[in-house]
Amino acid sequence: MAASADLQTFRDALRRVLLAPDDAIAIAVHGRTDAAVLVPLYFDGGEIHVVFTKRRDDLRRHAGEISFPGGRREPDENDLRATALRESEEEIGLPADVVEIVGALQPTPTIATGYAVYPFVGLIDPGRAWVPSAAEVAAVIELSLPQLAAGYGRRRLTRRGIPIRTDSYVIGDHMIWGATARILADLLDRLGALGS
Repeated sequence: MAASADLQTFRDALRRVLLAPDDAIAIAVHGRTDAAVLVPLYFDGGEIHVVFTKRRDDLRRHAGEISFPGGRREPDENDLRATALRESEEEIGLPADVVEIVGALQPTPTIATGYAVYPFVGLIDPGRAWVPSAAEVAAVIELSLPQLAAGYGRRRLTRRGIPIRTDSYVIGDHMIWGATARILADLLDRLGALGS
């Protein structure tokens, strides 16, 4: 893990380039259903890593896709941060009390399924033992920022029989596209601003 001074410097820098969570929640996004995701980040080997889930292939929505842990807001949840944290614990066994939410990214809609997705960035410690939900998650995937940046490309995909050209990230056998790719692009843009 980075020295605590380096981690504190990174934490402060993140807060400067990310949206404040309350400001992000106030942004209206086209979508029938509010949802939230957690974008978990950690330092390891001098690099920032991002945690994703690979959804099971037999799910009704977004089957087999790579996404951030998250899901729809429950009726009793007044704060979308609570949704992101609850879903992260349910999907990958990440307890809320080990996550430090440091900001948010631009909310984004899902085109086909009508979700308004609010992403929150959380710092966690490296080396977690994940507990994937057997009902939803096929695998937990941890990728470094250099791997993600190197995997970027604009690709032609066919979804539901319709060809589309979209931003995506391909790392080995993993392809990140759609709303997750848009959220990731926002994160990478903001982190890139730290170096300038």
